Amino acid sequence: MDKNNNPVIVENPVVVMKRYELKYIISREQELFFRESIKDHMQPDSFGLTSIGTLYYDTPDYRLINASIEKPLFKEKLRLRSYGLATDETPVFLELKRKAYGIVYKRRVQSTIPLVKKFLDGEGDICAGGQINREITYFRDHYGALAPTCLIIYDRTAFFEPGGDLRFTIDNDPRYRVDDLDLRVSMKGTSLLPPGYSVLEIKVQEAMPLWLAHILDSGKIYKASFSKYGEAYKKQILQSKAII
Repeated sequence: MDKNNNPVIVENPVVVMKRYELKYIISREQELFFRESIKDHMQPDSFGLTSIGTLYYDTPDYRLINASIEKPLFKEKLRLRSYGLATDETPVFLELKRKAYGIVYKRRVQSTIPLVKKFLDGEGDICAGGQINREITYFRDHYGALAPTCLIIYDRTAFFEPGGDLRFTIDNDPRYRVDDLDLRVSMKGTSLLPPGYSVLEIKVQEAMPLWLAHILDSGKIYKASFSKYGEAYKKQILQSKAII
């Protein structure tokens, strides 16, 4: 949803991405400093503050997330994203995300929740052929028995560099839940960070510009290893296993 609580419709979405993604955990004071410091270089996108829900799929034995938190040179995950609270008719995005040697590769297709469910149940293709369809279908068939395991929600503001490829996102109140695993239910969840802290992501295709390095250094903003799904898994699912 946007700042007026309306569903967000994404036009002409990017379906293939290759870039570096750098993550930082920032306090409210650091966020204010960062937002002020980038004004001469970056612009907020037209959607403003947007609530995003991302539903992660995994095998019954959590094969994908267990592999991911071991920090291998290659890892992959499948997730379904909604910009705002979804319905059966609103667009959602099924995304295959891979990371190899620090570079993030994304393949995604626009669909609807009923069609995605049908596809993950093994019926047909997710889109009308092509390389992206083949990659996502291979992933589904390779792992088999994929089901929703965790829903990650956050309130995002995105910034872009006019005429360039640099992109920032600030995710306020990242939260999760492991019940009601449906993008159509609500945007409620348990917070992943202490109050006032957010996740800053810098998405860049080449080297970080010098002006940005100066801003991060001045604000004492340091890179962190942080995965929203990974943190939720360690907080909730592993604890549940320990209790059992």
